Amino acid sequence: MKYLFLIPAFLAALIIGLSIYLQPNDYIGCGEAPAAGTGQCSPVDAIVVVSGGNTQNRTAEGIALYQAGWADALIFSGAAQDKTGPSNAEAMKLQALRAGVPERVIYTEERSENTEQNATNTEEIFADNNFREVMLVTSGYHQRRASLEFEKRTGGVQILNRPLLNDGDWNGWWWLTPRGWWLAVGEVVKIGVFYAQGAVE
Repeated sequence: MKYLFLIPAFLAALIIGLSIYLQPNDYIGCGEAPAAGTGQCSPVDAIVVVSGGNTQNRTAEGIALYQAGWADALIFSGAAQDKTGPSNAEAMKLQALRAGVPERVIYTEERSENTEQNATNTEEIFADNNFREVMLVTSGYHQRRASLEFEKRTGGVQILNRPLLNDGDWNGWWWLTPRGWWLAVGEVVKIGVFYAQGAVE
């Protein structure tokens, strides 16, 4: 009984650890708009938003970052969730156009059905346009795995993480809901598979 107090301490450490690990953020300490010059808070070549989870909120975050001046290009990646309709990337593009983003700065990648494919297929856009430094935007719980896939599959392109910390599915109180635990534990398992596959290769 005297060790029962260790249980809440362990849970608190687990929650904090998962929150930090799953949500790498290269822009901690930066303002809403980029700083002039070079360094952590400077603009990048493009903002990449991958679909999945709450795609509309992810897209809105990418649009807001573009409008704040973080990049001169927006890349949307994702195949159609409903094969009878437009791709996720096309729907994301339409959302950006409605928000006033010029069509000439939007690139779409419409074939990807998972995170690995997002990274592999988006690399073609990076290469064709000489994008060497990009900001990766996805839901907080998905940020770590997405960054691992992009770093592995996009050559020498520098991937900078900008997680969406509140998208309806995920926020700072994720650990209070079964859905939050499902997302967090699921990502840890998938990250484990990512490393296991790398070891095999």
